[in-house]
Amino acid sequence: MGLAVHHVQQHRRAGRFGDRTARGGQVIVGGVHLSDNGAQTGSGRAEPSRCDPGFMTQLVTNTRTLSPTDFAVPIDDRYFEDYATGAIYEYGYLTVTEQDIVGFAEQFDPQPIHTDRVFAEAGPFGGLIASGWHSAGLLIRLFADHYLSRVASLASPGVDELRWSVPLRPGDSLRLRATIVGTRPSRSKSDRGMVHTKAELLNQNDQCPISFLAMNILRRRNIDA
Repeated sequence: MGLAVHHVQQHRRAGRFGDRTARGGQVIVGGVHLSDNGAQTGSGRAEPSRCDPGFMTQLVTNTRTLSPTDFAVPIDDRYFEDYATGAIYEYGYLTVTEQDIVGFAEQFDPQPIHTDRVFAEAGPFGGLIASGWHSAGLLIRLFADHYLSRVASLASPGVDELRWSVPLRPGDSLRLRATIVGTRPSRSKSDRGMVHTKAELLNQNDQCPISFLAMNILRRRNIDA
């Protein structure tokens, strides 16, 4: 997709990965809390006074399809022909903690509105907000886990219309909405086609912290077609 998904830095000797804990329908890994209804249930680990500069949550999800219907074929048997213009799919939920927001920002986007709660509370957003690139990584994780074919995805030339409309805040419950806005077989290579998708990461209030128009080149199932 051309956007960075979480790069998990393993500190095996320091043992910095968060513990994975299962509680009923929830999975807690580091500070990311995932449940069937998107509810957040606590910190998942002791709150540090300041986030370890080497901290990065290892995001493990048990997210699911939220739409009334999903693709007719599983993600490991999904090809260009399976992406129909006008189809809308939703997947979720995941919730991000303050610790996750600070941990990502300290490594990749160390602006004080993302790393310093006191500074952020006095700023224009009235509190800590996530880096827009953190939002992008969360969207892409849902996109890759549920929407984008694992057998036919060849490449992406990029994304268009990238927007950060509202801040992503600690405790937000997030889901992906993927709307297929167009598909086109390649004119020069008969074995593939382009899929255009409006990808939106939505919070519990149906506000959109990040959206963009994704372009994905996918292999065709029927290459001779």
